[in-house]
Amino acid sequence: MKAIHRALAATLLATSLAAGVIYAHAQAPTQASAAAQETTLRKTLEQRLPNIGKIDEVRRSPIAGLYEVRVGSDLFYADAEGNNLVIGGQILDTKTKRNLTEERQDKLLAVDFDSLPVKDAFTIVRGNGKRKLAVFEDPNCGYCKRFEADLQKIDNVTVYMYLYPILGPDSVEKSKAHWCAKDKGKAWQDWMVRSSPPPKADAACDVTALTRNREFGAKHKITGTPTLIFADGQRVPGAIGAADVEKLLASK
Repeated sequence: MKAIHRALAATLLATSLAAGVIYAHAQAPTQASAAAQETTLRKTLEQRLPNIGKIDEVRRSPIAGLYEVRVGSDLFYADAEGNNLVIGGQILDTKTKRNLTEERQDKLLAVDFDSLPVKDAFTIVRGNGKRKLAVFEDPNCGYCKRFEADLQKIDNVTVYMYLYPILGPDSVEKSKAHWCAKDKGKAWQDWMVRSSPPPKADAACDVTALTRNREFGAKHKITGTPTLIFADGQRVPGAIGAADVEKLLASK
């Protein structure tokens, strides 16, 4: 019988690891209140794992006895006593096939559109400009150029373009040139869609917006380009087609 149990446990572990999902054993709830339990768990983890960083939130997960531990937008899971910590695990709802960890992270990474630093972007307005979209792009990003070609098909939108040079020194120089161009929107589209570069930036031009954009991106974990942010705060990493942009704009 023990051999059967060991074989079953090994099979379940292999399946979980293959799927990138790790489940902790459910622990019986303590008699302390939920708030006291979360406070105790936070204290335990901070004492035992001082390098984990500032724990911003501890709350019950959908799995009995398992707690979500949030550090910034990073999610970990721990048992009630803090004896076991799951790093890199994800919780899947097997009934609905939903990735609950991914949904939670999407909410944490959402950006309040009204809080975007619009002074550090330039706008491209098409049609009545009623719909809004913010985009972070690097001038040397091939995926951004493909996205820009599709974006030409979108009408009645105001695009807030944030220059986000993260691909090297040349990206910084190109971004400076576009930020300092007389008509930023035209210069940007000339380069991204038609490969026509702008004149070199004037040395007296203030380009501190580029530094602020990188700082903003680091704070909100914008790690790739293009990154799209819609009016409801939803963000989409990577290039998507015009039809998908239309769907997301229409749902806002």
